Amino acid sequence: MVYKIVWSISAARELKNLDRSIAKRIYEKVDALSHNPERYVEKLVRYPYYRLRIGDYRVILDIEYESLRILILKVGHGSNVYER
Repeated sequence: MVYKIVWSISAARELKNLDRSIAKRIYEKVDALSHNPERYVEKLVRYPYYRLRIGDYRVILDIEYESLRILILKVGHGSNVYER
């Protein structure tokens, strides 16, 4: 099973605004999720979403098991990515 990675418009914009080397690390780590997402992510406590940790940065995502899609919702520094 291979999951399709789908970036939200806001997450793609947030990734684009990051330093190029950090953005590349995040993109590569997200790409690795397509084969086994449960291996790398943790469930958020009060939300139906998951988080992926890449150094000081976090990716908030949703795994849609029925349609084999991973929706990237938010990308940012760990200190402010959880704010609404």
